[in-house]
Amino acid sequence: MKNTLFGLLALLICLPALAARPFVTDDARLTTGGSCQLESWARHYSDSREVWALPACNPGGNFEVTLGGGRARNDGESSTSDYVLQLKTLFRPLETNGWGIGLAAGSVRHPEIKPGPNQLGNEFAYVPLSASFYEDKIIMHANLGWLRDHKSHQSNMTWGLGGEFYLNGRLIGIAEVFGDSRAQRFGQTGLRFAVIPNLFQIDATVGQQFDAPGSSRWVSVGIRLTPERLF
Repeated sequence: MKNTLFGLLALLICLPALAARPFVTDDARLTTGGSCQLESWARHYSDSREVWALPACNPGGNFEVTLGGGRARNDGESSTSDYVLQLKTLFRPLETNGWGIGLAAGSVRHPEIKPGPNQLGNEFAYVPLSASFYEDKIIMHANLGWLRDHKSHQSNMTWGLGGEFYLNGRLIGIAEVFGDSRAQRFGQTGLRFAVIPNLFQIDATVGQQFDAPGSSRWVSVGIRLTPERLF
């Protein structure tokens, strides 16, 4: 089986699959206080496919809860499911031309879980750091974290570095690299397009594990729904 946790993330996230789509590297931002968001995506490899949905809510303003899951299938094998719970808070929110930092931790349940392009283990934690430049024309994100894989009894450090690059009023370019202390390194690039600004976006990326065969290459497409307030 491909050496990956079927999922985002991520991470993205981060980084990820729990990072803002389409990142694996997470950012120092939260879902709007008093609201929820939904991120969903599909990732396609040459011999496998996966689909994820991760709703997140921020009931109090500085405490975000993500609870969701994914389903994946390798060619010739039965489908498998993952379930993710993550908690996240900020010590300093990201502001325009400023920086922000936070802390996230969570747990994943899967019968054959393996760390991989989503930077998740059975338990994981990481620090997201973000910085804004040129009136948000460039926003950089960095993560440093830890994950624990119960099946292998291994603990690994994780890292990620990504950037958002303003292209026009609705289009953002993204690029990132991420990996872990076992020398697994990944990268992806893509675009994020605001169909309805501040409410609905679509995105697409291509990525691959470095120093790995072409079968490690993936294509992902996703959506993100971010209503301003729900309660």
